[in-house]
Amino acid sequence: MSSVLGYKGYKASVAFDADDEIFFGRILGINDVVGFHADTVADLKLAFAEAVEDYLESCKKVGKSPEKAYSGNLMLRIDPAVHSQAAMAAESAGMSLNQWSEEALKKATEHAR
Repeated sequence: MSSVLGYKGYKASVAFDADDEIFFGRILGINDVVGFHADTVADLKLAFAEAVEDYLESCKKVGKSPEKAYSGNLMLRIDPAVHSQAAMAAESAGMSLNQWSEEALKKATEHAR
C-alpha cells in the first residue's frame, strides 16, 4: 500500500480524514505549501494533477523556480554509539562516512517507495 502519488516528477503524501470523510494530500519537496482534497481516489488523483499544474502556473507568473533546491548538505544528530558504528562500517567498506551514509540513505529511500 502506498500513500504517495506522483505526477510530472512531483510527489504528494496522501491520507484519509475519517471525520470529514475526504482524502487529502500535500505536494512534497517544495518550499510552498500546496494541498488538495477529494471525496474519491479517482478525484484525488485529478486534484493532485490540478494542484501541480496550478503550482507550476503560479510559479511561472511570479517568476520563481517551482522546485525546492536541496543543497546536498545534511546535518544529523544521532546517538554517539550509532555514529561510532556507522564510522566503523564505513571504514570497513573503504568509504568515507559521507559516502557510506549516502549509500545507506539511497537504499533506505528506494526501499521506502
